[in-house]
Amino acid sequence: MIDYRLAETESRFADLIWENEPINSTELVRLSEEVMQWKKSTTYTILKRLCDRGIFKNEGAVVTSAISRDEFFAGQSRRYIEDTFGGSLPRFLTSFIGGKRLSDKQAEELVRLINEHKGD
Repeated sequence: MIDYRLAETESRFADLIWENEPINSTELVRLSEEVMQWKKSTTYTILKRLCDRGIFKNEGAVVTSAISRDEFFAGQSRRYIEDTFGGSLPRFLTSFIGGKRLSDKQAEELVRLINEHKGD
């Protein structure tokens, strides 16, 4: 199972990979030094950590994502709802809306999404 929590520096590094993939690991080291002021050893240490967590792959000195940025953030969102609201989407939405009024367009979009994703 993928751990969807990233430290701030891991998140910046992940974004660097997602924005440039597929990327040769040598080029990633150069880019990490330029953007993040990291040494080669730091780049490879963090890359290995993220590969071990199932987010990226480093095969044949080419780094690619094992999951897309959108998939990663969707997983982060699900984890947040699980941890904070006991997995209850209605409790999350109630908290998120926080007594505000939805526009007709927002309400219609929510109804459309619910209908599109509900089980029979």
